[in-house]
Amino acid sequence: MKDIQITLAAARVNAGLTQSQVADRLHVGKQTIVNWEKGKTEPQIKQARALSEIYNMPLDFIFLPSESD
Repeated sequence: MKDIQITLAAARVNAGLTQSQVADRLHVGKQTIVNWEKGKTEPQIKQARALSEIYNMPLDFIFLPSESD
């Protein structure tokens, strides 16, 4: 059975956070969060781990989109 994954944006919404709130917590610009969620750029592993903690969700459950998706 394949693990269920949700998008980065869905994980954020599920955690009840706005893009601005996540950006503030990670000390990055809101546009960085937008770019990650759209698959234009990817968070570094340290940032991805921080997102996992903020969203209270294992990183394996979060799907990072790419522009080709």
